[in-house]
Amino acid sequence: MSASAPRHGGQLAAIGQRFGVDVSRLIDFSASINPDGPSPAVIAALRAALDRPETLTLYPDLGEAELKNAVAAYAQVEREQLLVANGFVPLLDATLRALRIETCLVPTPCFVEYRTTLERNRVLVLKMPLNAACSFAYDVEELLATPADAILLANPQNPTGALLDRRAMTRLIAEAGQRGTCVLLDEAFIDYIPEDSMAPFVGAHPRLIVFRSVTKCFGIPGLRAAYAAANRSLCRQIEIHLPPWSITTLASIGVIAALNDPAYAGSFRAVNQVRKDQLQQGLLQAGLTVHPGAANSLLVRVPGTCDAEELWQKLIVEQSILVRNCANFEGLAPGYLRVAVRTQEENARLIQAMASLLS
Repeated sequence: MSASAPRHGGQLAAIGQRFGVDVSRLIDFSASINPDGPSPAVIAALRAALDRPETLTLYPDLGEAELKNAVAAYAQVEREQLLVANGFVPLLDATLRALRIETCLVPTPCFVEYRTTLERNRVLVLKMPLNAACSFAYDVEELLATPADAILLANPQNPTGALLDRRAMTRLIAEAGQRGTCVLLDEAFIDYIPEDSMAPFVGAHPRLIVFRSVTKCFGIPGLRAAYAAANRSLCRQIEIHLPPWSITTLASIGVIAALNDPAYAGSFRAVNQVRKDQLQQGLLQAGLTVHPGAANSLLVRVPGTCDAEELWQKLIVEQSILVRNCANFEGLAPGYLRVAVRTQEENARLIQAMASLLS
């Protein structure tokens, strides 16, 4: 693992301090967040909320009724099938405790917090390396072949972006459930391909828990809000292990405004696809190997003659560009970087910088 790479993307302050660069000049390709920022409706709602003293003087709604109503309408689930918290990790923590998971199969490479959260809950992690030659695609038969209490996987994956379509995922969940295995499905980036979300079907699968984010596509990671969908019985079991008031009033107001503006998300999906296609072609022409993915980022591998760590640092120091150093993604061979999709102009600058440094 790289000694200088932050644990997560978007850590501009740490990068600035580490390399002595002006953070205000850095273009952040390390965090896969909507580069156009939040919907104007979110900003307007937050400003209006701050004009009301009770926004800060009253406790948040303990049941988060309005927030759950907005999530239910957006994600096509029942309100009683929802749990909300200030991020994915608290929801996963509560799920592991509620279901008393002892063994969990985890395909790798994967999000670094999977292992950390599982081990904190004393869960035995069973790794299943994915095949880079097959673009890190999930193999349903292989996933079902290892006995475990649970399977924890992202769809689309992070950092590869590989996607298992709804039909194949439905089969995996159904057959795992028949064997008594829970599927813990992280859909943090599913807003870019919502037609493949399994959230609307949790009622039919008693051993399925779907985790979703409202920070990526909607551009509001600073508000810290996430939700999980499961059948009513599972929700009641898990909710006992969640702390009260885990989402602030302002976060709730911002998320509701975001989810009530589906036209914004729809328009960004279309723009993002165009930008991603252009970025992919440019990076290929610059000499990088690119794994196409379904999220708003691309996993790239540097040429064999190039050192990924050195390239990552040169991009920061010489080009004021920060990409995601993938050295701490478990199960990923050396030589990989992840780049988020940003604006057309910023993507062009990254392509030019990569071509210059690799030449």
